[in-house]
Amino acid sequence: MRIVEVRERTFPISSPIRNAVVDFSQMTLSLAAVITDEVRDGRRVVGFGFNSNGRYGQGSLMRERFVPRLTAAAPDDLLDDDGLIDPHRAWDVLMTNEKPGGHGERSVAVGVLDMALWDLRAKLEGRPLYDLIAEKYGTGAPDRRVFVYAAGGYYHPGKGTRGLKDELLSYLDRGYTVVKMKIGGAPLAEDLERVEAALSVLGPGQRLMVDANGRFDAEEATAYLTGLESYDLHWYEEPTDPLDYHGLNQVAERRTSVPLATGENLFSSQDALNLARYGGLDPERDYLQFDCALSYGLVEYLRTLESLRPLGWEPSRFIPHGGHQMSLNIAAGLGLGGNESYPDLFQPFGGFPDGVEVEDGHITMPELAGIGFEGKADLAAVCASLVEDV
Repeated sequence: MRIVEVRERTFPISSPIRNAVVDFSQMTLSLAAVITDEVRDGRRVVGFGFNSNGRYGQGSLMRERFVPRLTAAAPDDLLDDDGLIDPHRAWDVLMTNEKPGGHGERSVAVGVLDMALWDLRAKLEGRPLYDLIAEKYGTGAPDRRVFVYAAGGYYHPGKGTRGLKDELLSYLDRGYTVVKMKIGGAPLAEDLERVEAALSVLGPGQRLMVDANGRFDAEEATAYLTGLESYDLHWYEEPTDPLDYHGLNQVAERRTSVPLATGENLFSSQDALNLARYGGLDPERDYLQFDCALSYGLVEYLRTLESLRPLGWEPSRFIPHGGHQMSLNIAAGLGLGGNESYPDLFQPFGGFPDGVEVEDGHITMPELAGIGFEGKADLAAVCASLVEDV
Protein backbone atom coordinates (compact mmCIF):
# COMPACT_ATOMS: atom_id res chain seq x y z
CA MET A 1 0.00 0.00 0.00
CA ARG A 2 1.02 3.62 -0.45
CA ILE A 3 0.02 6.94 1.10
CA VAL A 4 -1.01 9.11 -1.82
CA GLU A 5 -1.96 12.29 0.03
CA VAL A 6 -2.42 13.84 3.45
CA ARG A 7 -4.97 16.60 3.89
CA GLU A 8 -5.65 18.79 6.91
CA ARG A 9 -8.07 21.56 7.76
CA THR A 10 -8.68 23.78 10.77
CA PHE A 11 -12.14 23.67 12.34
CA PRO A 12 -13.65 25.89 15.05
CA ILE A 13 -14.74 24.39 18.36
CA SER A 14 -15.37 27.76 19.97
CA SER A 15 -17.61 28.28 22.99
CA PRO A 16 -18.33 31.16 25.43
CA ILE A 17 -17.10 29.06 28.34
CA ARG A 18 -13.89 29.60 30.33
CA ASN A 19 -11.86 27.81 32.95
CA ALA A 20 -9.49 29.37 35.47
CA VAL A 21 -6.85 30.13 32.82
CA VAL A 22 -8.31 30.41 29.29
CA ASP A 23 -11.58 31.03 27.51
CA PHE A 24 -12.66 29.00 24.50
CA SER A 25 -14.04 31.77 22.30
CA GLN A 26 -11.30 31.29 19.70
CA MET A 27 -10.59 27.58 20.11
CA THR A 28 -9.80 25.49 17.01
CA LEU A 29 -8.52 22.04 16.14
CA SER A 30 -6.90 20.32 13.17
CA LEU A 31 -8.52 17.42 11.33
CA ALA A 32 -6.22 15.33 9.14
CA ALA A 33 -6.94 12.65 6.54
CA VAL A 34 -4.29 10.13 5.44
CA ILE A 35 -5.40 8.86 2.03
CA THR A 36 -4.06 5.60 0.61
CA ASP A 37 -4.25 3.72 -2.67
CA GLU A 38 -5.91 0.77 -0.91
CA VAL A 39 -9.58 0.10 -1.71
CA ARG A 40 -12.14 -1.66 0.51
CA ASP A 41 -15.75 -2.16 -0.63
CA GLY A 42 -15.15 0.12 -3.58
CA ARG A 43 -13.82 3.03 -1.50
CA ARG A 44 -10.35 4.35 -0.73
CA VAL A 45 -9.14 3.56 2.77
CA VAL A 46 -8.60 6.80 4.68
CA GLY A 47 -7.43 7.33 8.26
CA PHE A 48 -8.61 10.35 10.24
CA GLY A 49 -7.16 12.13 13.24
CA PHE A 50 -7.64 15.35 15.18
CA ASN A 51 -6.36 17.04 18.32
CA SER A 52 -8.13 17.58 21.62
CA ASN A 53 -9.45 20.89 22.85
CA GLY A 54 -7.15 23.35 24.56
CA ARG A 55 -4.16 23.51 22.18
CA TYR A 56 -5.59 24.92 18.92
CA GLY A 57 -5.12 23.63 15.39
CA GLN A 58 -1.61 22.84 14.15
CA GLY A 59 -2.02 23.04 10.38
CA SER A 60 1.11 25.07 9.69
CA LEU A 61 3.38 22.64 11.52
CA MET A 62 1.87 19.71 9.68
CA ARG A 63 2.13 21.39 6.27
CA GLU A 64 5.66 22.68 6.74
CA ARG A 65 7.39 19.77 8.47
CA PHE A 66 5.52 16.62 9.24
CA VAL A 67 3.30 15.87 6.25
CA PRO A 68 6.15 16.34 3.71
CA ARG A 69 8.25 13.81 5.60
CA LEU A 70 5.41 11.31 5.59
CA THR A 71 4.51 11.67 1.90
CA ALA A 72 8.15 11.66 0.76
CA ALA A 73 9.06 8.51 2.67
CA ALA A 74 9.79 5.28 0.83
CA PRO A 75 7.12 2.59 1.38
CA ASP A 76 9.62 0.36 3.19
CA ASP A 77 10.09 3.10 5.79
CA LEU A 78 6.37 3.12 6.61
CA LEU A 79 5.19 -0.48 6.21
CA ASP A 80 5.58 -3.62 8.28
CA ASP A 81 6.40 -7.09 7.03
CA ASP A 82 2.76 -7.62 6.03
CA GLY A 83 2.83 -4.58 3.78
CA LEU A 84 0.53 -2.53 6.05
CA ILE A 85 1.14 0.87 7.57
CA ASP A 86 3.21 0.62 10.74
CA PRO A 87 2.48 3.64 12.97
CA HIS A 88 5.73 3.10 14.88
CA ARG A 89 7.84 3.30 11.72
CA ALA A 90 5.77 6.24 10.50
CA TRP A 91 6.35 7.98 13.84
CA ASP A 92 10.11 7.66 13.36
CA VAL A 93 9.75 9.25 9.92
CA LEU A 94 7.66 12.11 11.30
CA MET A 95 10.26 12.85 13.98
CA THR A 96 13.28 12.77 11.68
CA ASN A 97 15.65 15.68 12.45
CA GLU A 98 13.63 16.75 15.50
CA LYS A 99 15.70 17.50 18.60
CA PRO A 100 14.70 16.10 22.00
CA GLY A 101 12.79 18.34 24.39
CA GLY A 102 10.78 21.47 23.70
CA HIS A 103 7.65 19.50 23.02
CA GLY A 104 5.17 22.39 22.85
CA GLU A 105 2.92 22.46 19.81
CA ARG A 106 5.00 19.90 17.89
CA SER A 107 3.61 17.10 20.00
CA VAL A 108 0.07 18.10 18.99
CA ALA A 109 0.81 18.07 15.25
CA VAL A 110 2.38 14.62 15.48
CA GLY A 111 -0.47 13.42 17.71
CA VAL A 112 -3.02 14.30 15.03
CA LEU A 113 -1.15 12.35 12.35
CA ASP A 114 -0.45 9.43 14.69
CA MET A 115 -4.20 9.13 15.38
CA ALA A 116 -4.95 9.07 11.66
CA LEU A 117 -2.32 6.38 11.09
CA TRP A 118 -3.75 4.12 13.80
CA ASP A 119 -7.25 4.64 12.41
CA LEU A 120 -5.88 3.69 9.01
CA ARG A 121 -4.09 0.58 10.27
CA ALA A 122 -7.17 -0.79 12.03
CA LYS A 123 -9.33 -0.10 8.97
CA LEU A 124 -6.86 -1.96 6.76
CA GLU A 125 -7.26 -4.95 9.09
CA GLY A 126 -11.04 -4.47 9.14
CA ARG A 127 -11.40 -4.42 12.92
CA PRO A 128 -11.79 -1.98 15.83
CA LEU A 129 -8.63 -0.26 16.95
CA TYR A 130 -9.20 -1.37 20.55
CA ASP A 131 -9.06 -5.00 19.38
CA LEU A 132 -5.75 -4.40 17.59
CA ILE A 133 -4.30 -2.59 20.63
CA ALA A 134 -5.34 -5.38 23.00
CA GLU A 135 -3.76 -8.01 20.79
CA LYS A 136 -0.45 -6.21 20.25
CA TYR A 137 0.07 -4.37 23.52
CA GLY A 138 -2.49 -5.58 26.05
CA THR A 139 -3.66 -8.87 27.46
CA GLY A 140 -4.98 -10.08 24.12
CA ALA A 141 -8.63 -9.42 24.91
CA PRO A 142 -10.07 -5.89 25.15
CA ASP A 143 -12.45 -4.76 27.88
CA ARG A 144 -15.19 -3.12 25.83
CA ARG A 145 -16.89 -1.66 28.92
CA VAL A 146 -15.16 1.66 29.71
CA PHE A 147 -15.73 4.08 32.60
CA VAL A 148 -16.45 7.65 31.47
CA TYR A 149 -17.05 10.83 33.44
CA ALA A 150 -18.81 14.00 32.33
CA ALA A 151 -16.59 17.09 32.11
CA GLY A 152 -18.30 20.46 32.35
CA GLY A 153 -19.07 22.99 35.04
CA TYR A 154 -17.20 25.77 33.24
CA TYR A 155 -17.59 29.43 34.08
CA HIS A 156 -20.24 30.74 31.69
CA PRO A 157 -21.57 34.29 31.29
CA GLY A 158 -24.82 34.67 33.20
CA LYS A 159 -24.76 31.13 34.53
CA GLY A 160 -25.00 31.00 38.33
CA THR A 161 -25.21 28.11 40.73
CA ARG A 162 -28.71 27.20 39.52
CA GLY A 163 -27.37 26.81 35.98
CA LEU A 164 -24.44 24.76 37.25
CA LYS A 165 -26.75 22.42 39.11
CA ASP A 166 -29.03 22.02 36.10
CA GLU A 167 -26.05 21.19 33.89
CA LEU A 168 -24.67 18.53 36.21
CA LEU A 169 -28.14 17.05 36.72
CA SER A 170 -28.45 16.69 32.96
CA TYR A 171 -25.28 14.57 32.92
CA LEU A 172 -26.47 12.41 35.78
CA ASP A 173 -29.79 11.93 34.00
CA ARG A 174 -27.85 10.62 30.98
CA GLY A 175 -26.22 7.85 32.99
CA TYR A 176 -22.99 9.41 34.25
CA THR A 177 -22.10 8.76 37.87
CA VAL A 178 -19.07 11.09 38.11
CA VAL A 179 -19.16 14.74 36.98
CA LYS A 180 -16.50 17.45 36.90
CA MET A 181 -16.58 21.22 37.41
CA LYS A 182 -14.05 24.05 37.19
CA ILE A 183 -12.57 25.98 40.09
CA GLY A 184 -9.90 28.69 40.41
CA GLY A 185 -11.63 31.25 38.22
CA ALA A 186 -13.45 32.90 41.12
CA PRO A 187 -12.53 33.76 44.74
CA LEU A 188 -12.18 30.77 47.05
CA ALA A 189 -15.36 31.49 48.99
CA GLU A 190 -17.40 31.73 45.79
CA ASP A 191 -15.86 28.56 44.39
CA LEU A 192 -16.66 26.65 47.57
CA GLU A 193 -20.28 27.80 47.25
CA ARG A 194 -20.28 26.46 43.71
CA VAL A 195 -18.80 23.14 44.91
CA GLU A 196 -21.47 22.82 47.59
CA ALA A 197 -24.18 23.57 45.02
CA ALA A 198 -22.78 20.84 42.78
CA LEU A 199 -22.60 18.34 45.62
CA SER A 200 -26.22 19.07 46.53
CA VAL A 201 -27.51 17.45 43.31
CA LEU A 202 -25.56 14.19 43.71
CA GLY A 203 -27.28 11.03 44.79
CA PRO A 204 -25.95 7.77 46.24
CA GLY A 205 -22.95 6.44 44.34
CA GLN A 206 -22.40 9.71 42.47
CA ARG A 207 -19.18 11.73 42.80
CA LEU A 208 -17.76 15.17 41.98
CA MET A 209 -14.35 16.14 40.58
CA VAL A 210 -12.91 19.68 40.62
CA ASP A 211 -10.36 21.06 38.15
CA ALA A 212 -8.14 24.14 38.67
CA ASN A 213 -6.41 23.84 35.25
CA GLY A 214 -2.96 24.57 36.70
CA ARG A 215 -4.03 28.01 37.91
CA PHE A 216 -2.41 28.01 41.38
CA ASP A 217 1.00 28.17 42.92
CA ALA A 218 1.62 25.77 45.80
CA GLU A 219 0.37 28.20 48.45
CA GLU A 220 -2.89 28.95 46.64
CA ALA A 221 -3.43 25.29 45.78
CA THR A 222 -2.98 24.34 49.41
CA ALA A 223 -5.44 27.01 50.53
CA TYR A 224 -8.03 25.45 48.23
CA LEU A 225 -7.07 22.01 49.45
CA THR A 226 -7.94 22.99 53.01
CA GLY A 227 -11.47 23.82 51.91
CA LEU A 228 -11.88 20.92 49.49
CA GLU A 229 -10.83 18.16 51.88
CA SER A 230 -14.00 18.68 53.90
CA TYR A 231 -15.91 17.29 50.90
CA ASP A 232 -15.93 13.75 49.54
CA LEU A 233 -14.39 14.45 46.12
CA HIS A 234 -13.38 11.98 43.43
CA TRP A 235 -10.29 14.08 42.69
CA TYR A 236 -8.68 17.54 42.72
CA GLU A 237 -7.25 18.14 39.24
CA GLU A 238 -4.23 20.16 38.15
CA PRO A 239 -3.81 22.15 41.38
CA THR A 240 -0.50 23.64 40.16
CA ASP A 241 1.26 24.44 36.89
CA PRO A 242 1.85 21.18 34.98
CA LEU A 243 5.65 21.54 35.22
CA ASP A 244 5.74 22.67 38.85
CA TYR A 245 6.61 19.27 40.27
CA HIS A 246 7.90 20.77 43.50
CA GLY A 247 4.68 22.72 44.03
CA LEU A 248 2.57 19.66 43.32
CA ASN A 249 4.70 17.70 45.75
CA GLN A 250 3.95 20.27 48.44
CA VAL A 251 0.21 19.90 47.82
CA ALA A 252 0.50 16.11 47.86
CA GLU A 253 2.31 16.21 51.19
CA ARG A 254 -0.45 18.34 52.75
CA ARG A 255 -3.47 16.39 51.54
CA THR A 256 -5.00 13.79 53.79
CA SER A 257 -7.78 12.35 51.70
CA VAL A 258 -8.65 13.85 48.32
CA PRO A 259 -6.97 12.13 45.33
CA LEU A 260 -5.00 14.29 42.90
CA ALA A 261 -5.07 14.12 39.10
CA THR A 262 -2.81 15.78 36.54
CA GLY A 263 -0.83 15.24 33.33
CA GLU A 264 -3.05 16.50 30.51
CA ASN A 265 -0.55 19.29 29.76
CA LEU A 266 2.55 17.11 29.73
CA PHE A 267 3.49 15.94 26.27
CA SER A 268 6.22 13.31 26.41
CA SER A 269 7.19 10.15 28.23
CA GLN A 270 10.14 11.99 29.80
CA ASP A 271 7.87 14.69 31.23
CA ALA A 272 5.58 11.96 32.55
CA LEU A 273 8.53 10.22 34.16
CA ASN A 274 9.63 13.45 35.85
CA LEU A 275 6.09 13.94 37.16
CA ALA A 276 6.07 10.44 38.63
CA ARG A 277 9.53 10.89 40.14
CA TYR A 278 9.17 14.36 41.63
CA GLY A 279 5.48 15.28 41.84
CA GLY A 280 4.75 13.42 45.06
CA LEU A 281 1.81 11.53 43.59
CA ASP A 282 0.66 8.19 44.98
CA PRO A 283 0.12 5.46 42.36
CA GLU A 284 -2.36 3.77 44.70
CA ARG A 285 -4.81 6.68 44.88
CA ASP A 286 -3.93 9.40 42.34
CA TYR A 287 -4.61 9.58 38.59
CA LEU A 288 -2.70 10.49 35.42
CA GLN A 289 -4.41 12.22 32.49
CA PHE A 290 -1.97 12.19 29.59
CA ASP A 291 -3.78 12.75 26.28
CA CYS A 292 -2.34 10.93 23.27
CA ALA A 293 -3.83 13.48 20.85
CA LEU A 294 -1.72 16.21 22.45
CA SER A 295 1.40 14.20 23.21
CA TYR A 296 2.76 12.58 20.05
CA GLY A 297 0.07 9.92 19.82
CA LEU A 298 -0.30 6.32 20.87
CA VAL A 299 3.31 5.47 20.01
CA GLU A 300 4.54 7.84 22.73
CA TYR A 301 1.67 6.90 25.07
CA LEU A 302 2.87 3.29 25.04
CA ARG A 303 6.34 4.51 26.03
CA THR A 304 4.81 6.52 28.87
CA LEU A 305 2.96 3.50 30.23
CA GLU A 306 6.10 1.41 30.00
CA SER A 307 8.31 3.97 31.74
CA LEU A 308 5.91 4.54 34.64
CA ARG A 309 5.02 0.92 35.36
CA PRO A 310 8.26 0.24 37.31
CA LEU A 311 7.32 3.18 39.57
CA GLY A 312 4.06 1.46 40.51
CA TRP A 313 1.70 3.09 37.99
CA GLU A 314 -0.68 0.52 36.56
CA PRO A 315 -2.86 1.28 33.48
CA SER A 316 -5.94 1.48 35.70
CA ARG A 317 -4.61 4.76 37.17
CA PHE A 318 -4.58 6.42 33.72
CA ILE A 319 -7.75 8.31 32.74
CA PRO A 320 -6.96 10.44 29.67
CA HIS A 321 -8.05 14.00 29.04
CA GLY A 322 -9.79 15.01 25.82
CA GLY A 323 -13.06 13.15 25.51
CA HIS A 324 -12.29 11.62 22.11
CA GLN A 325 -12.74 8.14 20.70
CA MET A 326 -9.02 7.50 20.27
CA SER A 327 -8.52 7.45 24.03
CA LEU A 328 -11.65 5.34 24.41
CA ASN A 329 -10.04 2.74 22.15
CA ILE A 330 -6.83 2.88 24.15
CA ALA A 331 -8.76 2.51 27.40
CA ALA A 332 -10.62 -0.54 26.09
CA GLY A 333 -7.51 -2.08 24.56
CA LEU A 334 -5.09 -1.54 27.44
CA GLY A 335 -7.40 -1.61 30.45
CA LEU A 336 -7.03 2.04 31.43
CA GLY A 337 -9.12 3.44 34.26
CA GLY A 338 -11.51 5.19 31.89
CA ASN A 339 -11.80 8.33 29.81
CA GLU A 340 -13.01 11.92 29.99
CA SER A 341 -16.23 12.82 28.17
CA TYR A 342 -17.74 16.14 27.06
CA PRO A 343 -21.46 15.45 26.66
CA ASP A 344 -22.34 18.88 25.24
CA LEU A 345 -19.06 20.59 24.31
CA PHE A 346 -16.58 20.62 21.41
CA GLN A 347 -18.92 18.84 19.06
CA PRO A 348 -18.92 17.00 16.73
CA PHE A 349 -15.42 15.87 17.70
CA GLY A 350 -16.26 14.69 21.21
CA GLY A 351 -18.69 12.03 22.30
CA PHE A 352 -19.47 8.50 21.26
CA PRO A 353 -20.73 6.73 18.13
CA ASP A 354 -24.45 6.97 17.56
CA GLY A 355 -26.47 4.61 19.71
CA VAL A 356 -23.83 4.29 22.43
CA GLU A 357 -25.40 5.16 25.77
CA VAL A 358 -23.88 5.77 29.19
CA GLU A 359 -25.11 3.21 31.70
CA ASP A 360 -24.02 3.34 35.34
CA GLY A 361 -21.06 5.55 34.37
CA HIS A 362 -19.81 3.24 31.61
CA ILE A 363 -20.15 2.82 27.86
CA THR A 364 -19.72 -0.31 25.78
CA MET A 365 -17.49 0.08 22.75
CA PRO A 366 -19.22 -0.77 19.45
CA GLU A 367 -17.65 -3.05 16.87
CA LEU A 368 -16.67 -0.48 14.25
CA ALA A 369 -13.57 -0.67 12.07
CA GLY A 370 -10.84 1.78 12.98
CA ILE A 371 -11.36 4.30 15.74
CA GLY A 372 -15.08 4.49 14.99
CA PHE A 373 -15.47 8.03 13.67
CA GLU A 374 -17.76 6.83 10.88
CA GLY A 375 -20.21 5.59 13.49
CA LYS A 376 -20.95 9.15 14.63
CA ALA A 377 -23.01 10.77 11.88
CA ASP A 378 -22.15 14.41 12.54
CA LEU A 379 -18.43 13.65 12.84
CA ALA A 380 -18.50 11.32 9.84
CA ALA A 381 -19.93 14.16 7.76
CA VAL A 382 -17.12 16.52 8.74
CA CYS A 383 -14.51 13.86 7.99
CA ALA A 384 -16.15 13.14 4.62
CA SER A 385 -16.01 16.85 3.73
CA LEU A 386 -12.23 16.63 3.78
CA VAL A 387 -12.12 13.82 1.19
CA GLU A 388 -15.37 14.26 -0.73
CA ASP A 389 -13.58 14.01 -4.09
CA VAL A 390 -11.77 10.76 -3.21
